[in-house]
Amino acid sequence: MTTFVDRVELHVAAGNGGHGCASVHREKFKPLGGPDGGNGGRGGDIILVVDQAVTTLLDYHHSPHRKATNGQPGAGDNRSGKDGQDLILPVPDGTVVLDKEGNVLADLVGHGTTYIAGEGGRGGLGNAALSSARRKAPGFALLGEPGKSADIVLELKTVADVALVGYPSAGKSSLISVLSAAKPKIADYPFTTLVPNLGVVTAGSTVYTIADVPGLIPGASEGRGLGLEFLRHVERCSVLVHVLDTATLESDRDPISDLDVIEEELKLYGGLDDRPRLVVLNKVDIPDGKDLADMIRPDLEARGYKVFEVSAVSRVGLKELSFALAQGIAKLRARKPVEEATRIVIRPKAVDDSGFKVIKDEVENVYRVRGEKPERWVQQTDFNNDEAVGYLADRLSRLGVETELMKAGARAGDAVAIGSEENAVVFDWEPTVMAGAEMLGRRGEDHRLDAPRPAATRRKDREAERDNSQKEYDEFKPF
Repeated sequence: MTTFVDRVELHVAAGNGGHGCASVHREKFKPLGGPDGGNGGRGGDIILVVDQAVTTLLDYHHSPHRKATNGQPGAGDNRSGKDGQDLILPVPDGTVVLDKEGNVLADLVGHGTTYIAGEGGRGGLGNAALSSARRKAPGFALLGEPGKSADIVLELKTVADVALVGYPSAGKSSLISVLSAAKPKIADYPFTTLVPNLGVVTAGSTVYTIADVPGLIPGASEGRGLGLEFLRHVERCSVLVHVLDTATLESDRDPISDLDVIEEELKLYGGLDDRPRLVVLNKVDIPDGKDLADMIRPDLEARGYKVFEVSAVSRVGLKELSFALAQGIAKLRARKPVEEATRIVIRPKAVDDSGFKVIKDEVENVYRVRGEKPERWVQQTDFNNDEAVGYLADRLSRLGVETELMKAGARAGDAVAIGSEENAVVFDWEPTVMAGAEMLGRRGEDHRLDAPRPAATRRKDREAERDNSQKEYDEFKPF
């Protein structure tokens, strides 16, 4: 059974906003006491939070669909709906959030770091909030805005101070098991380690983490073996330790060539040239291994490597290696700048930004209006209520949509679409000479919508003409 997962595709859906309420206050001797419909509640967000207690993405592998709760609708007597509850998703330290195209959305490093993967929808306004001096008793309310949905990819990059790299069966798992309290699987066959293992090492006053990365082979940077799946776990490590097997039984391998192959794969993967390197000659408890280590050590030191001869079985040289790593980690930590407290920066959107554009689609012969405000307004409109539709027309007119449509060449009766191609509201445009609440009739009605629409009239004329032609053909056909 899988116990470690470092890459998952997650489908998140934030909560929808609650609908506003259209209500009129009524009491004895006061049947029309004014609008008192409350606002809908906000939908819950989907929030990713780094939790040090979480080390794998296994939970999201088994349950990849996550949804926050919706906001509750408003009610009469000015009662607002309850907000939806945010859904907190704990993720391991070092999780990278990407979209389906591979673009990085967030890099979550450090306990408590958060990222909003899906924003909940706004609640719709009730008719009490929509009332004004000219629109005293609106017969409608705004609908709640749908929550944001997204398909994201979570990738885990291990956060450790030291990474052990090398060929399969070089002894990395054995080494981390004696340096720390980690208990990885150890066996005498290749690719025993299928997942990264983390261990905590204490050397004097320095405490650092060490990672055992699954074995690399030639072509790992191109995806051979377990290469690309686990090379990313080396990216965040401060020090790289080459573990070389001095007692290998394969005739076509030797420690020097193993080192060259692994270095070439790290170079091809990229971004690791600045990491300090150490070389560990493992299995010196075997006589042939000790002889080979003594033979190749001068060559490795001539290349500039600091070399340690160790044995995970007899524990020879482990103390020297542990303290050398601790000393190197302490120096690297001292060079890092002091981390300052995160400053919260609020960047509100400009209130005078029109926030929309009009594009003519020559293929579909339709004018498309794209922008956050008009698209949100359309989503909040109840098209079964004529007064709500008239209110939308007034808002679009005040925003300047009609002016931009005229500049783009639109004429009465042309098709206009607001929103994306997949989920757009299409209507026949009829320019309004006058707009405003003073043109309203009874509650829930707007007499502007009773006027005949040119495009609809033309369609009806064409359908009638086609029906008449078919009728004449049926009456005079020879058979």
